[in-house]
Amino acid sequence: MDPSKSWVWFALGSAFFAGLTALLGKLGVAGINSNMATLIRVVVILVVTAALVASRSEWQRLDTIAAKTWLFLVLSGIATGLSWLCYYRALQLGPVSRVAPIDKLSVVIAIVLGVVVAGETLSWPVALGGALIVSGSIVMIAF
Repeated sequence: MDPSKSWVWFALGSAFFAGLTALLGKLGVAGINSNMATLIRVVVILVVTAALVASRSEWQRLDTIAAKTWLFLVLSGIATGLSWLCYYRALQLGPVSRVAPIDKLSVVIAIVLGVVVAGETLSWPVALGGALIVSGSIVMIAF
């Protein structure tokens, strides 16, 4: 694969693990408060990520990180945390086969935000794909 397209492999990995997360999360929130389940997940992610950064010698001094970077990473962390709290509660209350498709509407939201906020160009394939995601989610929710 063209090295400039290596991001595709990571995106596919993300999709695979997100799908696995839905099933494992559904099984994991049975018999436990969804907020506690999210906390356990966060601790595991922290340990795994710290081990990865350590094993690759990627530690960086915190004072070398720009204020703008800090701002956006903190805001992203807050958004991620709120997303996970909502996701685990939804999994606890509803079927994974319906919760996951609604959650994937985040793709459409990301497309819109990419165009409106980041100034990305909306191509026909991306617009069509987003419309299909919305359509598929509606079908899976409504029936």
